[in-house]
Amino acid sequence: MATSTEPLISGSARERLLDATEALIYAGGIHATGVDAIVRQSGTARKSFYTHFGSKDALVAAALERRDERWMNWFIQGTLRHGESTRTRLLGMFDVLREWFASADFHGCAFLNAAGEIAGAEDPIRVVAREHKERLLAFVRTQCDEYMAERNVADSNQAARLARQWLILIDGAIGVALVSGEPDAALDARAAAEHLLNAVNAPSVQNPESTHARPPSRRAPT
Repeated sequence: MATSTEPLISGSARERLLDATEALIYAGGIHATGVDAIVRQSGTARKSFYTHFGSKDALVAAALERRDERWMNWFIQGTLRHGESTRTRLLGMFDVLREWFASADFHGCAFLNAAGEIAGAEDPIRVVAREHKERLLAFVRTQCDEYMAERNVADSNQAARLARQWLILIDGAIGVALVSGEPDAALDARAAAEHLLNAVNAPSVQNPESTHARPPSRRAPT
């Protein structure tokens, strides 16, 4: 059965082109996937490709935009199912990722993969990849803000830093799982994430200079 992160090739010619494009570039890369292969897998006429998109880059960007919407919905819903507290939700993100890493169709992050193939920072494909990461960071940030609020930590800079570190752990786990083939990369990232959360909870160390000096011991030296 297809997971919520997989496209289903069905529907209109436009949708079939998007489905075929996403499946092919995710499995084999953008440069390795030609328009002929996309048209053939989609079961549409080449004329449909030109009618709806006009260029391969426009088609790839549209396919990634649609994947962003579906992937984020899947990830957010999976995260929210992992409990009522923000701590369980934040750590639950890595359990959600592990399920994805263990799936047969896992080929890493489609947006990191795409960004790695496209050099221009303002290329529409790179823009979609960047916006996806910004959207993911924004969701993580909402959870970090709630986590800080629950602990009465009024430090937006700390919440922002935690969110950025969290995104690095997410993307790092994806990269390690892709290269190593080990779904448990998500659990290693989860363990590191726990340390970050515990650091937020840790009581501040009192400045020794602000404490009263202890009186000298009256015990005779031995």
